[in-house]
Amino acid sequence: MTTLRVTEIFRSLQGEGVSSGLPTTFVRLTGCPLRCLYCDTTYAFKGGRSMSVDAVCRRVGELEAPLVTVTGGEPLAQKGALELISALCDQGYAVSVETSGAVDVAGVDSRATLVMDLKTPGSGEMERNLWENLERLRPEDQLKFVIRHRDDYEWSRRQVLERGLADRCQVLFSPVWGELDPARLADWILADGLPVRLQIQLHKILWGEEPGR
Repeated sequence: MTTLRVTEIFRSLQGEGVSSGLPTTFVRLTGCPLRCLYCDTTYAFKGGRSMSVDAVCRRVGELEAPLVTVTGGEPLAQKGALELISALCDQGYAVSVETSGAVDVAGVDSRATLVMDLKTPGSGEMERNLWENLERLRPEDQLKFVIRHRDDYEWSRRQVLERGLADRCQVLFSPVWGELDPARLADWILADGLPVRLQIQLHKILWGEEPGR
């Protein structure tokens, strides 16, 4: 029986990406090999409880949301995550997987949507990016850049334009909460005419940094 370390399972509104605002069940797995300087889920680095794939699926079913996000930490750091993702897809959920892009995504069930966070210089973890993961992104997937300052923006802009990323999938630019004014980031995007979507973390606007919301 495959088991996972699970930090929390809860229902909320999706706070990020193209499904923002929709009721979603979140399965937050424990553990992450990265230590981004702006991380807002450090409580998921350790601890959690052991749950079987079947137990996770049962709990997801009890929360009755058609959308499910498997997140972390870094969910793909646990070997059992791939089995969980496939099991959720088998049950008919629309599944998204929030991954850092520092772990190989080749084994992720093709029915799931990838939401990949390409690490910017300001994260302190840029060297952990697996650039070959970009080749696996499809039009229905999402690529997120979390931006702390102008240098992060310029780096992200170059990646988008030089690699043709907006032609590969949906690209999101997200300001670090409390560090970069979203309106300033919006101005930069508009001034350059970038083919990206500005994203603001809806859940933090509604509930602040309260875990499990």
